[in-house]
Amino acid sequence: MLKQTLRTATMSRSFTSVVSKAFSEGAALDASKLQITKNPNPSSPLPNDQLKFGQTFTDHMLTIEWNKGKGWSAPEIKPYGPLVLDPSACVFHYAFELFEGLKAYRAADNKITMFRPDMNMIRMNKSAARICLPTFDSEQLITLIGKLIEQDKNLVPEGQGYSLYIRPTMIGTTAGLGVSTPDKALLYVICSPVGPYYKTGFKAVRLEATDYATRAWPGGVGDKKLGANYAPCILPQLDAATRGYQQNLWLFGPEKNITEVGTMNVFFAFRDSKTGKKELVTAPLDGTILEGVTRDSVLALARENLDPKEWDVNERYYTITEVEERAQKGELLEAFGSGTAAVVSPIKEIGWNGHDINVPLLPGEQSGPLTKQVAQWIADIQYGRAPHGNWSKVVADLN
Repeated sequence: MLKQTLRTATMSRSFTSVVSKAFSEGAALDASKLQITKNPNPSSPLPNDQLKFGQTFTDHMLTIEWNKGKGWSAPEIKPYGPLVLDPSACVFHYAFELFEGLKAYRAADNKITMFRPDMNMIRMNKSAARICLPTFDSEQLITLIGKLIEQDKNLVPEGQGYSLYIRPTMIGTTAGLGVSTPDKALLYVICSPVGPYYKTGFKAVRLEATDYATRAWPGGVGDKKLGANYAPCILPQLDAATRGYQQNLWLFGPEKNITEVGTMNVFFAFRDSKTGKKELVTAPLDGTILEGVTRDSVLALARENLDPKEWDVNERYYTITEVEERAQKGELLEAFGSGTAAVVSPIKEIGWNGHDINVPLLPGEQSGPLTKQVAQWIADIQYGRAPHGNWSKVVADLN
């Protein structure tokens, strides 16, 4: 099964590359053609304690139309407002839709930075190519998002845990029923000032290991950020909630390999009781899990900062059975999910086979020590306290 899964992932990358070339014809996306219409009624920042995740939006939005004959039109920044679409638009009937999620932060020097936007643009282009929507020049869109943030820079909240959530989205807009390749599309970006995902700090969650529903499979689109991947996951989540669990721990195959948790990647930490060596492990990128930017950041920082004499950092297959057995032997150290919204989300229990697997936490706290450290590493970079290569891109200056 491993060889087949990896072969499928390789074929999928090749297929996506071919499609990407086919849908990048016509005029290229060009940030220099940007047109800006100011909102005549600018808003004032809300107090931090009133910011709810994804419920408040900035004064402006970015829109860029595309059609097969002409390519990308001139980008527009205009007042935030409703979209006008034909009721027969293919996005409504055949799910030609993809999105991204990234954040901008106000650093201590009052500069606004985006965290690793290049990674999000790479993934967005992969998603677009997979569902026959147009691709674009990543740097051009990053520049345009920076211009959008510049318009509303006063609305970027200040303080640890506060940020501007950025939601680039692309939809097929071709009107008419019948499944076919879209010849029109719309790329738009909206922004939302947000506070900490958990208002009172870390809050460890209970998961239900789920094998009765499948989030993704080899040859599918589990590694793409498509809206169609998310809606089918809600029913299993509601089902798990009736038994007191906040999220699903998604399992796959007869081996019951652990893949993701809810809408996040997932990490487990073990300690070999014979050698004392510790291991941080997450599932490999085989085409069935999302290529998370936070996942990549956690792996890179763990490999840079953890002592290799004490820790191995691995991307490998592991099962719920391994987790259960190692917990029984006292070898399970901690576990956490990773994603843009919460950064890291600690795990305290996993329901499986009618009982709970307990995941250790620090006494009196809601996370394990490594989870806490990983969150601090990333926050220090995001808020400008610890520069890290090209991970932070300055897009506005409040000075």
